[in-house]
Amino acid sequence: MRIKKILPLSIIVILLLIVLASALYTVKETEQVVITQFGRPVGSPVTKAGLHLKVPFIQTANYFEKRLLEWDGSPNQVPTSDKKYIWVDCFARWRIVDPLRFMQSVSTESEAHARLDNIVDAAIRDLITRNLLIEVIRSTNREMELSEEEKELLSLEEIAEEINLGREKITREILEQASVMVPQYGIELVDVRIKRINYVEEVRQKVYERMISERQRIAAQYRSEGQGKRAEIEGEKEKELQRIGSEAYRKAQEIIGKADGEAVSIYANAYNRDPEFYSFLRTLESYRATLNNSSWLLLTTDSDYLKYLKKRQ
Repeated sequence: MRIKKILPLSIIVILLLIVLASALYTVKETEQVVITQFGRPVGSPVTKAGLHLKVPFIQTANYFEKRLLEWDGSPNQVPTSDKKYIWVDCFARWRIVDPLRFMQSVSTESEAHARLDNIVDAAIRDLITRNLLIEVIRSTNREMELSEEEKELLSLEEIAEEINLGREKITREILEQASVMVPQYGIELVDVRIKRINYVEEVRQKVYERMISERQRIAAQYRSEGQGKRAEIEGEKEKELQRIGSEAYRKAQEIIGKADGEAVSIYANAYNRDPEFYSFLRTLESYRATLNNSSWLLLTTDSDYLKYLKKRQ
């Protein structure tokens, strides 16, 4: 009996919980909700965070992001007003400010990105084709700090050229022009920025070739200067070697002359002490230097060369 009483109550409680779960929905701080009934919007969008009620099983809560969303465009080839073709890569930040209109017009974020592709890309192309390349690249007219090599790569006109708008103002104009078109989709375009600018392949190759030729010219100049410096250093080295060699030769000759003078002085002193004995020693030395077993001399009997030998006999 007790089980029969409890069972209906349990079924009723479960049904109430299911109905309550279907009737309640939670909105986070980063979300906003549009309630639809059989696919049609009902009431105003819910933007306040917290727990809310809806008609169970009939109404559906459709959630949309409240935070900033990103749009990253595809690179586009765009000509500038000075006929220079470049690749322009941009990005933007946007948010959903009217979730009801957003749901009615584009429904999903991917569809919103497709609409932004058309709107933002058109504004980018329009503004860039109306301006010079230097306007898209630079933001101010401050003096560029360039090395000597970079100055040689750029022409004087490119270095001295001044801008009227600049990259920052062009991006602001792109934002203003695109912002006029997006409110119809319940979107607010917060910011648009140029991420990257590059020459198209054909122009880029020409720029690379110009840079390579300039670098080769600079390298050849450096090599020429280095070879000139090398020749100068080698000339100084040879000059210094000759100076050192001549100085060493002069000092050697001075030492030899001084030694010869001292030797002559010693010989003179020895001669003065005993001239006869000195003459005898010098004659014996000459014998040793000139006579050997194979030597032949034809001398007269009164020759002074063998006078000491004759006296010995």
